[in-house]
Formats: sequence, C-alpha cells, structure tokens
Amino acid sequence: MAAKARDRFDMNHLQSGRHSALFPIVAALITAFLITGCVVSRSPISGNKRAYGYTWQQEIELGTSADEQIVAQFGLYDDPSLTQYVDSVGQALLRISHLKRNGAEAEWVATRFHFRILDSPVINAFALPGGFVYVTRGILAHLESEAQLAVVLGHEIGHVAGRHASKRAAKQRGGNLVLLGAAVGGQILGGGDIAETILNVGGAATQLLFLQYGRDDERESDRLGVEYASMIGYDAGQASAFFRTLKRLGEQSESDIPSFLSTHPDPGAREETIQLLAADWAPQYETERIARGYYLTRVNDLIFGENPRNGFVRDDRFYHPELAFEFPVPQEYSLLNQAQQIVLTASDNKAAILMQIDQNHATAEEASEAFKAQEGINLVEGGIGTANGLSARYVLADATNSNGQELRLRAHFIDYDGTVFSFLGMALKENFGDYDAQFQSIMRGFRRLTDQQILSVQPDRIHLVQASQEASLQSVIPSTLPSGITPTGLAILNQLELGDTLPRGYTLKLVE
Repeated sequence: MAAKARDRFDMNHLQSGRHSALFPIVAALITAFLITGCVVSRSPISGNKRAYGYTWQQEIELGTSADEQIVAQFGLYDDPSLTQYVDSVGQALLRISHLKRNGAEAEWVATRFHFRILDSPVINAFALPGGFVYVTRGILAHLESEAQLAVVLGHEIGHVAGRHASKRAAKQRGGNLVLLGAAVGGQILGGGDIAETILNVGGAATQLLFLQYGRDDERESDRLGVEYASMIGYDAGQASAFFRTLKRLGEQSESDIPSFLSTHPDPGAREETIQLLAADWAPQYETERIARGYYLTRVNDLIFGENPRNGFVRDDRFYHPELAFEFPVPQEYSLLNQAQQIVLTASDNKAAILMQIDQNHATAEEASEAFKAQEGINLVEGGIGTANGLSARYVLADATNSNGQELRLRAHFIDYDGTVFSFLGMALKENFGDYDAQFQSIMRGFRRLTDQQILSVQPDRIHLVQASQEASLQSVIPSTLPSGITPTGLAILNQLELGDTLPRGYTLKLVE
C-alpha cells in the first residue's frame, strides 16, 4: 500500500454522522481561545463600532485552527478543477464585498479567503471566522446554476464579513468562548458514557462552525449574498429555486426543515425573500448571468451520495475497497467512518474502539512500544498479537482520568503492506471485561480484502443527458435507478416536478 492510498484514507473519508475526536488517544490536543473581555471594533458592514468576542486577527487564528480540524475530520473532495472553479466564483464575490471595498480596514483587505469542497453528500455550506468557506459536494449536486452558487458563496462570505461568530462570542460569558479541538487524553478519559464523550467533544469545536448563527445573522447573510451576486451580474433571484429544493427535501425527511437548517429561517420564506431582494438590486446592475449550462458541465461526473470506495458496512463487516481491508462489526456496535478515523461504539455508549492509520511509526512493534511509553499509561501486559496471518502487537493498559476514574485500554497494531493500522478499545476498568471479547474479535478480525466484486465497487455519479424531444420529466427518467435513488429524488435534484415538461435539448442531471 503506497503513500497515496494512505493519503486518501486521511483526507477523503466522510460518512454522515456526529463529529469525533482524533487519535492518538493519550495526547490532549485542545485549541482554546479565551477572551477576557469584549473587543470594541468597527463592523465591516455598517461601519459602526460594536462589541465583538475577538479581534480580527484572533478570528483569523480561530478559523485557521478550526480549518485544520474540518479538513481532517471531513476530507476534501479530490477534484482540483472543480475546486478551482468554486474558488474563482468565491474570489470574484469577495472582491466586491464589504471586506475589500474602498474604506475597508487594511487587515480586512489583506485577509486571504479559502473556498473548499468537502467530500460529503450532506447538502450544506458554512463559513469559519477569518476567511474559510466550505461547500459540500452534496450541495453542489443540488444547485442548478452558477448564479445559485454565487448566492450561496456570497451568503457565506456575508457571515465572515458580518463577524457573526465573533458577535455571538461577545454575548457568551462576557466574551469567553472556548473552542475545543480534537479531544483526546483527559477529555476522552472523562468517564461516564465513553463513546458519547469521544464523539461529542470534537463536536464542541464544530458547534461554532456549522451554521449555528442567529436568524438575524442568517437574514443579513441572505441580503449580502444577493447583494454581492447582483453586483457582479448574476440573476440572484435564481437562488429562490434552491430554497424551494431545501423545503422539498425537508418534506421528504418528514420534517419542516432539514436538520442542517435548524437555525435558519424557513426555506419557504427565504424563497420569497430572495426574489424580493434580487428584484431590488436588479435595476442597479445588469443581472442577467445565470450560467446554468456551464455550471452543469462542471458538476458532471460529481460523486453523488455516499462513496463506497471510502468504506461501507455490509452483513456485519466493514469493507474498505480503496485500501483493501475488512474487519467484523458486531451487531451491538455502530460504526462512524470519518476522514482520519473509524469509530465503533457499543450500543450502551459505555465502550468504543478507534481505528486509524499510524502515521508516525513504520512497524507495529514501534507503534506498540511508543504507546506503552506514553505518560499516564500503566502497562498491564503486551506482546505479539494476531490478525489473520498479519504481523501484529497488542497492549493492555490502564489510565486514570481527571476525575480519578480508571479506564482500561486495549491497543492493537497491525502491519499491513508497509502501513500500521491502529485499533484502540476503551471502557471503564470496572466494565472492561464486558467488552474485551468484542474488542478482540474486531481487532483480530482485521484482514486483507480479496473479494473482487467489493474491490471494484464504484460510487454513483452525476451524469448529464439532454432531452431528445419535448417530454415530461417522468418519461425521461430511466426505469432502473441506482439503489436509494427515486424518481422524486431525481426531480428534486433537478429542481423540477415529475410532471414538468422538458423542452427538446433540455439538460438533465441523472445519477448512475
């Protein structure tokens, strides 16, 4: 297994689910920004002075630190051309934003923005303080034009320009807002529900990031998104159809609003608001650019839905076609596959296993010795392990948490084609015996994946087709669709209704 495959494991795995901490477990990696009081500075939007939780430079530092976590946890979509395209649209919007206009403060003007695509099927976009903007491949699949993309990116630039995270921080504990990063060591060794702690401490960092703004902030960003898009010639009203899509997705999920929009204004209301805002700006600029056809050519061949190349569970086993390994997953455990780790949690949330590639050691023996040497680890036993004929080492150890509770840890390190795979099982010492047999079954069950059918599995992708004649959408949809794809889902993907009539030559997104 070459370094390239190892990099794919590190950067390109995302399955939807809760956020998690990063491995190794015994080193605490906590990024904290403690502000002793509010900072009074100028608003980029209004020009007036007001209280913020951070200075502008601190916002950049916060965003830079959190960006590393986001990329590590979710992975970037591996398409340089598409990434460059998204960045080009974002940079064009940025140039006319409040952060770059005449009269803007020098530190705003000098701030570099980063526009990234996350390898996630979730339909989402969000921004970090200090100039970090993210869209998922899921949202790119559901957009229909460059004009819609411009409004989405303009909205996220608006969050940064509005300093919305910093405004919220100023309202919390007199300006104290702690951003917890990758949480391990003392944080995981916190006792109680082990699995819940592992999965949620990292979430404490990202709660700041994932669209947890107030509705007034969201409305301001909507206004800014339409303003910025209109100023560079886009028909911003096109974005109203995307908010209709969000509403339909919410109806499909049997909820009023999709969960990722829980803090946003209702999509139906935003659909109308976007049209009104766009109509206000239209007389001031030439707002004719839609670029639907061009946009669709850029998302042609985009991966749609979960990517099985990055791993999946079937028949109580986890398979990773890209890295050619598999291991058992007992029915009592749930599995979360993320960019830098796999987390298995017991159904009672009192035990968990973390699995990751060990980047720092060349052999399982070196990794096990380094693990034993960590401060706070009390060795119980260690030696040669087993994993279906692969060279392995195991360590059984105890560690005491900050509350004085003891955990027992089982670590398993496996040599696999020049790469060391690390497993770490943990539970409170008093409960460890209830889970150790399952720990060992999972760890010792790791083996080379040889099933050619699984090794060759490929993801579904967006594929463009053109209507050969005037016809209804329903009649154009193929009779056989990929698993999990419905005719209604395809209609929503194309921002259409099944009964809509397509003119001859109309470009449609299918999934195959």
